[in-house]
Amino acid sequence: MVLPVVAYGHPTLRKIAVEIDKDYPNLSEFIDDMFETMYASSGVGLAAPQVNKSIRVFVIDAAPMVDDNPELADFKKIFINPQIIEETGQVWSYNEGCLSLPDIREDIERKDTVRIQYFDMDFNFHDETYDGIVARIIQHEYDHLEGVLFIDRISPVRKMMLKRKLTDISKGNIDVNYNMIFPLMKKRIA
Repeated sequence: MVLPVVAYGHPTLRKIAVEIDKDYPNLSEFIDDMFETMYASSGVGLAAPQVNKSIRVFVIDAAPMVDDNPELADFKKIFINPQIIEETGQVWSYNEGCLSLPDIREDIERKDTVRIQYFDMDFNFHDETYDGIVARIIQHEYDHLEGVLFIDRISPVRKMMLKRKLTDISKGNIDVNYNMIFPLMKKRIA
């Protein structure tokens, strides 16, 4: 089932997500719904807070980026209760976007290597290191679990310049081709 994506301004996007255990109700179905939602909205990653669940889960399928990054051909993963242990390497800039902030893209600086510990769907523990674009996608989705949006990583002046656009997003004054929840949208009276 395709779930609605919460838009900028929704309180769930600012909460620190909580850990879950293997008995979390309907986890497998929820993760399937997250992948379906991500595909329906043309994303490469999706965090649970973006679909209004403040739990420490995100999914990634980087296949849409394979033309520019052949190493991403088979990168499809589920991250449960992830913890970034270390971010190292060179800082590099990349133009990021977010399903919760449609039509906004900004150059974001991040370190190029990340070490992350997490559980997979079967609650097997993993301790892995990634670099390049995979590290960036992981960092972006992980930020959602910490209540951080990519626009929090731009300069205050640049963020001020986006204020009107951000307000329009939260009010639903945008055109998107996927279902969204807009926190400040005025109810329409029939």
